[in-house]
Parts: sequence; structure tokens; C-alpha cells
Amino acid sequence: MPEVSTEHLDEQQVQLLAEMCILIDENDRRIGADTKKNCHLNDNIDRGLLHRAFSVFLFNTENKLLLQQRSNAKITFPDCFTNTCCSHPLSHSLELEENDAIGVRRAAQRRMKAELGIPMEQVTPEEIFYLTRIHYKAKSDGIWGEHEIDYILFVQKDVTLNPDPNEIQSYCYVTQKELKQLLDRASRNEVKITPWFKLIAETFLFKWWDNLHNLNKFVDHEKIHRMS
Repeated sequence: MPEVSTEHLDEQQVQLLAEMCILIDENDRRIGADTKKNCHLNDNIDRGLLHRAFSVFLFNTENKLLLQQRSNAKITFPDCFTNTCCSHPLSHSLELEENDAIGVRRAAQRRMKAELGIPMEQVTPEEIFYLTRIHYKAKSDGIWGEHEIDYILFVQKDVTLNPDPNEIQSYCYVTQKELKQLLDRASRNEVKITPWFKLIAETFLFKWWDNLHNLNKFVDHEKIHRMS
């Protein structure tokens, strides 16, 4: 396979392509590790390469959801609106630990600090609620894409924000009505949203949102929801 050039891409984002993601099979069993770059190339995804990821949905005490708009420096899905934080646990001991998804929750804490500037002590792994997993695949462009088993994580807390502009170009808290308006705008191609956020919003999000104080009834750590 010819080498994919990254010369035209953002330097800070290219450095992150060297991070080692966790390779898994379709049942989320760990089978190895590979670079973020290799995990996000469509040529490899088409051969079945699959990695572990997470999506955080953070609500404030007014029950509003924190959204971000990905910066135009991002290699996959630039400029897209999406949920609070989306990333990957890395292949090192703290984030590989699978008991009660503690490794994934630690990764979420790390990335909320890196992307949104949320102080580590404001959201601890113990305050991050693991709900369920989804499996999806999506192309960003002709070269890059996603193929993930995505851990859905909920947090409800008022936090301090200081976003990294290389990661996030804007952010806002929205009500359910405001999110539905954003989804309508996306359906008319007036704004862009990430494919995983669209899938989750169209299937599960609003019923979970209605039950923020009673999420236990929706917990499913056995099933992996297959979505496309």
C-alpha cells in the first residue's frame, strides 16, 4: 500500500497520529495495538481493522448537553458538530484496564482535559457513567475514516472549560429542543455533524436524556449495538 502523505495536514494533529490505539475484534476483545494513523485509513478499515473508542455526553446541572464543533485542523470530520468529547483509550497499562471499563473512563478524563481544558480533578473516572457500546463504521473522505466500538459515557456536572482551539473551534450547551433544531439543520446540509453523533441522537440519546437521574435501567454492558 502506498504511503499516505501527511505533509498538508496540521502539525499538531499529525503528531497525534503516532498514538497507539487498542485493536479489537468485533466482540471488543483486545487483539493488539496500532497507530492512530493506521486505524483511521480507509484502506485498513476496509480490511477489517477495528479499534476501541469512547463518546462522552456531559450535561450541566440544568440538564443541557455540551456540544463541540471540531476544529478545521482535525484530520477526520473537521468542522463537524458532535457530542462533548470523542476519542480513544491508548494501548498503555492505565487505559488497557478493562474491569468496569476503568481504562476507557481514564482515557475520557484525559481527553476532556486535552480538548476542553476541564481540570482532571473536576471530572474523575468514578464520576463517568458507562452506559453501553456501539459499533459503527464511517468514511470522512477518500483517505480517512472511523471503524470503532464506541463506549457511551455520561457525566452530569458543572465544569470549567478552556478549550484547545486546535481541537475545538466552538462549543455550546443545548436543550433537547435546540439539539433537534441542529439535527434538522444538518439534514438540510446547513451544518455538519459527525456520523456517530447522528446515529446516537437518532436512536438512543433523547430517551437517555429524559432519564439522566435514572440511567441504570439503560445500562447494557453485554450487548454491542451494531449500527451503520
